[in-house]
Amino acid sequence: MLAALDPEQRAVASTLHGPVVVLAGAGTGKTRAVTHRIAYGVRTGTFDPVRVLAVTFTQRAAGEMRGRLAQLGVEGVQARTFHSAALRQARWFWPKVYGGELPPIVDRKFPLLTEAASRCRIRVDTPALRDLAGEVEWAKVSNVRPDDYARLAPKSGRALAAFDPATIGKIFASYEDVKLERGRIDLEDVLLCAVALLAEDERVAAEIRRQYRTFVVDEYQDVSPLQQSLLDLWLGGREDVCVVGDPAQTIYSWAGAEPENLVRFASRHPNATVIKLVRDYRSTPQIVDVANKILDAAGPAGLPGRVTLRSQLEPGPLPVYREYSDEVAEADAVARAVMRLKDEGVLLRDIAVLFRTNAQSENFEQALAERKIPTVLKGAERFFERPEIRKAAVLLRGQAKAGDLSDDLVETVTGVLGGAGWTQEAPSGVGSVRDRWESLSALVTMTSDFAKANPEAGLNELMAELDRRAAIQHAPVAEGVTMATLHAAKGLEWECVFIVGAHEGTLPISYAQTPGQVEEERRLFYVGVTRAKQQLFVSWSTSRSPGGRGTRGPTRFLDAIGVQTSRQRQPAWEPTTDRADRAERAARAGRPIPKCRVCGRGLIDPGARKLGRCETCPSSIDQKLYDALFEWRAEQAASEKMPAFVILTDATLTAIAETRPADELALRKIPGIGHTKLTKYGEQILVLCTR
Repeated sequence: MLAALDPEQRAVASTLHGPVVVLAGAGTGKTRAVTHRIAYGVRTGTFDPVRVLAVTFTQRAAGEMRGRLAQLGVEGVQARTFHSAALRQARWFWPKVYGGELPPIVDRKFPLLTEAASRCRIRVDTPALRDLAGEVEWAKVSNVRPDDYARLAPKSGRALAAFDPATIGKIFASYEDVKLERGRIDLEDVLLCAVALLAEDERVAAEIRRQYRTFVVDEYQDVSPLQQSLLDLWLGGREDVCVVGDPAQTIYSWAGAEPENLVRFASRHPNATVIKLVRDYRSTPQIVDVANKILDAAGPAGLPGRVTLRSQLEPGPLPVYREYSDEVAEADAVARAVMRLKDEGVLLRDIAVLFRTNAQSENFEQALAERKIPTVLKGAERFFERPEIRKAAVLLRGQAKAGDLSDDLVETVTGVLGGAGWTQEAPSGVGSVRDRWESLSALVTMTSDFAKANPEAGLNELMAELDRRAAIQHAPVAEGVTMATLHAAKGLEWECVFIVGAHEGTLPISYAQTPGQVEEERRLFYVGVTRAKQQLFVSWSTSRSPGGRGTRGPTRFLDAIGVQTSRQRQPAWEPTTDRADRAERAARAGRPIPKCRVCGRGLIDPGARKLGRCETCPSSIDQKLYDALFEWRAEQAASEKMPAFVILTDATLTAIAETRPADELALRKIPGIGHTKLTKYGEQILVLCTR
């Protein structure tokens, strides 16, 4: 088992006692190392598998860990998220301690926050509720009580323009009272309830500590103070814990993550073993060099505890940096580059287009769609819980029982799915229709891959593989280019990665004002770069729209790489274009300027284009719809663990509330609603607009 590991990974796997901290750079095989550590501990009799708790931050990561342990012959280990483990323990022990079921979890904070503010005689609109919800969530995961908020929040750089800290503290306290009167808890309370049970009842603490003797915590740089408190209570003073993380991938501090837990772990545990994983098995030396230079520019004080990566792969192509006159030209160049890669044999599922905010995706979606290049979205609901996948599984099981099967597994599956509405070609529509097609196409792609790897396998074997993947949440990937934000890309990888819109004002984002905020943006760029395995393309445009003034420059994070923009203006990553191609580009660049829907004047300002009208023209906003959209966006942001503006900008929500689109075609015309957002959120938005 240890022979399959490199020296540093072997050190992780064979260090089975005492506190262990693993500083693991991107692509260095940290999951491989920690799963081998668990398996080796079980194989040698050091660990009892049912007494091991491995904690991750996403269901996908927990599923991946369970899958790898199963491949190593280890069963019984609990691999869960912090919330999943806490909820399981709270639901089990709450009736034993308090004599009743754990209170229900509220779906939405906004109604309770509205009542809380009203009790404080404070009027709040939906944007204010959104900000207050963020402060309440930060305070709870940071172990800040309502009475202490006014004193502690400013020290952490927390501030709202609409309310002073004392007022926020009052509303926070009132919110807790309202929640208590309703007999409800929120998502953050799940962790608090688990902490309370362990801290206040020695019987509960003793039983959990008997159950779990060994702990592994992945992505430890993202642990919040509340999660750290829960981990400390699980341990109860013991030190059988292994934490794994990378300070260079700390990109969620706005949600309460504290990388100091990782950096200072050895200080808190003086006898801790510190192991660094530095051998990068994901990216070529050329890409690793870029990643290292990005972090080097921060200096030792800017990123304590980071590792310097060393690529273990053969040399590959040099990363490419390109500047374009506007976003339309940039998107067109990326789409042409994707076509070239496809023609060279690169699978579309091995290509990703990454951007800082969802608002940047529209032009790229359109350019890819014009060339009939399918796209895949990241951040959607869990694959195996989608209705079309559950229905497909039922149909395939029925076909397997009937026994009327073709000799060709792929032919059998496509025949069954074809009867359920799947087609070889992508539908021309968007929204839910396209989303269902992508899900079923992922199933077809998985079948094709499975059939190639297992030529003798039949439908029963395929269904067993599907069950195995569902158990570990290992979703198949459809054949299409991935479109994702840099935040959503964390933990993933592709052969070829395009980081687009890499200009000042967007990367770093304009609201990143303090040195700490700018450094987090640097780490976000680093995360994007280290997603690429073989080829990396970075691009930006000097203006937003064709014909605009070229005032934007490339992100400052490229300075350390020595990018010479004056020599990078020609889009050399594009294939040679013929006259028809050039004519098409000219037509795209010459699109008419959009008009204000109120007065008919041309819209030049980006904010006005988002609104679809001059900012001075009267608004016809439906306030109830506007409030409902804001509330929906806040819930979606909490669910996806990303800032609300990344879902949809305020201007886009305003435009929706003013025009009230009744169908997908009308919604698609709203500035800021491209294919990605229409596919992902269109159905939900239209329900709000039409109900």
